[in-house]
Amino acid sequence: MSRSDWMRVGGYGAAALCAVYGSMKLAQALGANALADKDPLPPELHERLVARDPLFVASHWVLAGVAAVGVVVALATVRPWGVLLLALAWVVGIFMIARSVGVVGFGFVPDALRLAGVVAVPAEHAALARDLALWDLLLWSPFFLLWGTCWTTAALRLRRVS
Repeated sequence: MSRSDWMRVGGYGAAALCAVYGSMKLAQALGANALADKDPLPPELHERLVARDPLFVASHWVLAGVAAVGVVVALATVRPWGVLLLALAWVVGIFMIARSVGVVGFGFVPDALRLAGVVAVPAEHAALARDLALWDLLLWSPFFLLWGTCWTTAALRLRRVS
C-alpha cells in the first residue's frame, strides 16, 4: 500500500470515529445512558447531565448533528477540496489532540494529576472525581487522541494532494 493510501486511512478513520461519537450522542439525546455518566464534568454539571437536564439533552442533539457534519467533512478529505477543508481538518485534529493531552481541562495530564492527588477536589466529590478521571484517562483521552490523529493524518494527505 502506498503512502498516499495509508494517509487516506486517516480520513476514513476520522469519519468512522465521528460516526461512533455521533451515534453515542444521538442515543443519549433519545434517552439512553450510553456512557453519559462517564463524562468528565465538574460534579454539579455531572449531576445535571445524569438527571437529563434539557440543556444537556439539547447539547446531545447538537453534538450528534456536528458529528454527522464531521462524517461528511472527513470523507471529503480523501478528495482535493481546497484550503478551507484543509484548515478545518487541521483545526479539528489539533483541538482533539489538545483535548486528549489536557489543554482544555480534561485529558491525560489533568487526569493523572487528579488521580495522584496533586489537584485538589472537594471532599464530597472526591470519589466521583476519581472515577471520572479514571474513565477519561482510560477511555475518552485515548479516544480523542486517536480521533485527532486521524484528522491530522487526513489533513496531511489533503495537503499532499492539493
